[in-house]
Amino acid sequence: MANVTVLAIAGGSGSGKTTVARALATHFGPEHVQIVVQDAYYRDRRDLSFEERKKINYDHPDAFDEGLLVEHLKTLRSGRAIPRPVYDYATHARTDSTVSVPPAPIVILEGILVLATPSLRELSDIKIFVDTDPDVRFIRRLRRDVAERGRTIDSVIEQYLATVRPMHLAFCEPSRRHADLILPEGRNDVAIRLLNAKIESLLSRKE
Repeated sequence: MANVTVLAIAGGSGSGKTTVARALATHFGPEHVQIVVQDAYYRDRRDLSFEERKKINYDHPDAFDEGLLVEHLKTLRSGRAIPRPVYDYATHARTDSTVSVPPAPIVILEGILVLATPSLRELSDIKIFVDTDPDVRFIRRLRRDVAERGRTIDSVIEQYLATVRPMHLAFCEPSRRHADLILPEGRNDVAIRLLNAKIESLLSRKE
């Protein structure tokens, strides 16, 4: 197996985990750090109508193609590239396109349920939970879904109350007990500098 370290970053929707992952990847560059986002691995449900897909609970572990994500992580750990799926949030469907993700010494696995899924935890060497207040998370999610995913304010609120909040309490929040490090707020410069130092240490050992 290639000398690859998988760093899992979990946290609720809007917690700032993507901000943390991107800050680390930007600091070190793609030759050293690659990101794999759990959201790209929603199950391919194009067999269902759009109205049926809208009703799926996308915050439950069953919404994700766990098998494919595990296979791809193992492939990256072996030093080979993967064809990462591309998911269209506006149509709630996987597209026919893929993105080639090359192997790197550090692979960041980011998603709401990466620590709630035993098979993903087993493939993760360092586990981080980004802990952010619920009201901050909701505001960030509302802004993102309206601006970037073509959602209406009412639909975001309805989904949050129906599935996002209850699934966070049932699966995401309890998964923090599996974390090696709990990071308060996603936009935490001190914590990111500490993680940068840890990654620098890991990279120096791989040279």
